[in-house]
Amino acid sequence: MATQNKGNIRKYKKPLNLNIGMIFFAVIMIYIIICIFMYFSSKRIYGYQVRIGSLSETNVYEGIAFRDETIVTSEYSGYINYFAREGEKAGCNKLVCTVDETGSLQELVQGEQKSEELLSEKDLSEIKSEVKNFISSYQENNFHSTYDFKFLIEGSVLKYANRNLLNSLNELYSNTELNGAINVCNAPKSGIVIYSIDGFEDREINEICEDWFLKENYEKTQLINNEIVEKGDPIYKLSTEEKWCIVIPVEEGRAKELEEEEYVKVRFLKNQYESWGEVEVLNGSDQKTYVKLTFTNSMITFATDRFVDIELITDAETGLKVPNSSIVEKEFFLIPTAYVTKGGNGNENGVLRETYNEDGSMIPEFVPVSIYNEEEGEYYIDDASLRIGDTIDMPDSTEKFTIAKSGTLIGVYNINKGYADFKQIQILNQNDEYAIIQSNTKYGLVAYDYIAQDAESINDNDFIND
Repeated sequence: MATQNKGNIRKYKKPLNLNIGMIFFAVIMIYIIICIFMYFSSKRIYGYQVRIGSLSETNVYEGIAFRDETIVTSEYSGYINYFAREGEKAGCNKLVCTVDETGSLQELVQGEQKSEELLSEKDLSEIKSEVKNFISSYQENNFHSTYDFKFLIEGSVLKYANRNLLNSLNELYSNTELNGAINVCNAPKSGIVIYSIDGFEDREINEICEDWFLKENYEKTQLINNEIVEKGDPIYKLSTEEKWCIVIPVEEGRAKELEEEEYVKVRFLKNQYESWGEVEVLNGSDQKTYVKLTFTNSMITFATDRFVDIELITDAETGLKVPNSSIVEKEFFLIPTAYVTKGGNGNENGVLRETYNEDGSMIPEFVPVSIYNEEEGEYYIDDASLRIGDTIDMPDSTEKFTIAKSGTLIGVYNINKGYADFKQIQILNQNDEYAIIQSNTKYGLVAYDYIAQDAESINDNDFIND
């Protein structure tokens, strides 16, 4: 058999066929990748437009109300029956309640309640007003106020139900079955009747502490009609003075501001009523700062409330509003104003710095400088072109000045021109997020200027790419 010769087989390499479209696509992809890399690796500088505004300070507080409160205890044992409505004033020696030793009066009260009697227009108007006030002021996080409202309505109903009984109470005394069994409890002095106790009645205001404001620690005992009481048990309390106060927790700086005003206007959020309170700063037993606001009216409106929500109405400082993150502190050279002159195009500020030629002779060199503030005959000059130890000459004089003194300014970086330019600011007021600064100052900002929102992300003369 003939042997077949096999030659060397070489693989044919297909030449790379590049066209203009592929090259163009590759260039675009490379450009996009570079842009993405630069975007994520470069510093992001965000601008903030300065506008006129004011600080919305936290002027809403929940305070604790303190009044002249006297707890009245029972001299008898038996069933308690209230005849005075809670939150209304009872005169001295006027009937507040009775203590029925046998329970016979309770049967008569129930008989009176079964009799049909239509409410008058005035009665209906009072109940409607109470319901509207509760609905308008109700807050879900303050559910305990629902119980206060419940007892308020019960007090109103009790007043209407016992109206006839009160009119014929003298006749009941003559009933031989009730003779000596019903003990009348009259108010020992004039005051607002309250049917609850909470332990704050005897507390000293100067001993106030943060724990007093914790709702989970607050316990209020409601004194219930027709319940059995023992001799010595509290049966009601009287608020006897129109003068009362509210204590609120505040920061020390805020307390000093309020103390300087002496009197502050207060809005009660419960009914939007406004009144003036006398300011007194207290140091609590926990070494924290509190403000006592004393009032001489409206006590009866809040007689049943221990915690009262209020708003302090103060004059808000108005100016240019900037975020605190924009504010930076910068150091400058202090140079006497007499050493700054005009040069260059005639409108440029600068100084005459001493320089030396190769032969050792001194010649003055005009160095442009930027002025950032003037204070007590000195300019604040940046250190871009000058150094500590430089000697400058006073124009048209032989006097010299060696740069050594420095000072700091508070300011922001203006970016209107596409680069970072420091501008001094004068802070009028400040909270945790924003500052109100003086507008239209000589070396400062004006409304609608753009500044760097984050001062830490920028340096002097940085160009803004965004």
